[in-house]
Amino acid sequence: MARKRKGRDLHGWLVVDKPAGITSTSVVNKVKWALDAKKAGHAGTLDPEATGVLAVALGEATKTVPYITDALKAYTFTVRLGQKTNTDDAEGEVTSESDKRPTDDEIKAQLGQFVGDIMQVPPLFSAVKIDGQRAYKRARDGEDFEIAARPLWVEELLLIDRPDQDHVTLEMTCGKGGYVRSIARDLGEALECHGHVRELRRIWSGPFDAKDGVTLEQLNDHAKTEALDHLILPLEAGLDELARVHCPESSITKLRNGNPALVMGDVEYGDECWAEHDGQAIAVGVFKSGELHPTRVFVR
Repeated sequence: MARKRKGRDLHGWLVVDKPAGITSTSVVNKVKWALDAKKAGHAGTLDPEATGVLAVALGEATKTVPYITDALKAYTFTVRLGQKTNTDDAEGEVTSESDKRPTDDEIKAQLGQFVGDIMQVPPLFSAVKIDGQRAYKRARDGEDFEIAARPLWVEELLLIDRPDQDHVTLEMTCGKGGYVRSIARDLGEALECHGHVRELRRIWSGPFDAKDGVTLEQLNDHAKTEALDHLILPLEAGLDELARVHCPESSITKLRNGNPALVMGDVEYGDECWAEHDGQAIAVGVFKSGELHPTRVFVR
């Protein structure tokens, strides 16, 4: 007999402003503890030394995680010019150095090649799987291997600051699966001076913004209290990118049982959308001939 999960049935989102020095999984565990939540997961891993938005889904909201993972997200990051590392960030070993320091204009001239539909090779120290094994594990074991390039949509890449000749701060808006470390590495190569990420911060992800994030200090200070409950955003926040249709009361049971049912809304045949009743999400699915064919249902 399966053991019953302990904790509260909470459904929604808690946005955390993740500090450096902690893994994304550890943040999720901290949220579960502080809220005494039965189920939680995050939308988009941040490297341990990265900071910023880590959106934690609770309960039924975990079913909406793919929509946040697929949404646009923005990062600010500082590139250390003149040095290449084996991890493409400041945690790794320096493998090559250069005395060349490009001008601001030279940097700006190279940014265009990293905008739009590009092909990007993830860092060797990444969670990409190679023949069933994580790349970082193979890299740590000293194996010689290559990672195939993969497509990435970059909507914008801007130079926003030049603290000194050794550093440049950029802001990037991109789609799913982007590696900022790869951008820093490849920009350094394009500038013929090498480069790696010194600091990285995710400033927003889909509808969630870092300025609205809860800190770990707040989680610790208000753990197990109603103060944190009031910061939980509704499950529906994770569906911001999808069109919404109305579900009449007569269709609720059908949808929750996974069956097509009548909905009303201004959407096209074949559109993915979510159905609500009194503002509460009932299901996500595909609209066909006046009915929603559910692919995810929410039971609260």
